[in-house]
Amino acid sequence: MSERSRRYKAYQNPGFLNSRNARELRILSEYLEPKSRFDRHKVEDTIVFMGSARILSREAAADLLRAAQAGSGDLREAKTALQMSVYYEAARELANRLTLWSKGLAKEERRFVVCTGGGPGIMEAASRGAAEAHGINVGLTISLPKETEEFENPYVTRGLDVHFHYFFMRKFWFVYLAKAIVVFPGGYGTLDELFEILTLVQTRKVRKSLPIVLFGTEFWSKVIDFDALAEHGTIGPADVDLMYRTDSVDEAYDWIVLQLAEKALAEPGATL
Repeated sequence: MSERSRRYKAYQNPGFLNSRNARELRILSEYLEPKSRFDRHKVEDTIVFMGSARILSREAAADLLRAAQAGSGDLREAKTALQMSVYYEAARELANRLTLWSKGLAKEERRFVVCTGGGPGIMEAASRGAAEAHGINVGLTISLPKETEEFENPYVTRGLDVHFHYFFMRKFWFVYLAKAIVVFPGGYGTLDELFEILTLVQTRKVRKSLPIVLFGTEFWSKVIDFDALAEHGTIGPADVDLMYRTDSVDEAYDWIVLQLAEKALAEPGATL
């Protein structure tokens, strides 16, 4: 049968499904298909880790520095990579400890599953920490231009590596299941995600308790002057306190566990 004479049911017609007329169906599919996965794996709430895809592990950064010292690569960039690798290791340790804590809860469902953007850098670190604790973790990846899309995060749990076309649907799933957010140093994408979440919390579009940790006080104090926003009257003084800031894995762990124990565990299933 020729392609011209072939007859499709509407839901089997790739020409229609990929057309602008079916955009609503594609958007809906990025709600329903991930939901079916989360239901199957009993993922009801998450701890979301955000941060730069460019931050290397300590071992990778050390290799880069040795290569630069031998004359292969930029020495300044290699030294910066080694300095920033502390955030990779912190995300890895924090995700590991939170996963172990979650696994110890007396619940049948999988509680407080680590969730990332599924890419390299901080995302890989958190997925790695959760996997090393023998816990599942979610990776919400996004289609990008081919030259920037080639990465692999081998630590994301098979079946929970969800790939999106629409940024806004990916952001929805970041926030909808989240019971806590940890934001490590990052670039445009991380800042975009942080400010959208802060806007949702500030305007009470998110009605649940949503603890937010900014990890890396020196970085964040240089990159965003939240106090200046309050001083200029563009946010309220209380808005500055929507985030808990720390450089300590111990402090972040203790604060997140306290918040989840007091609020999320007391109100299971609370959503947007």
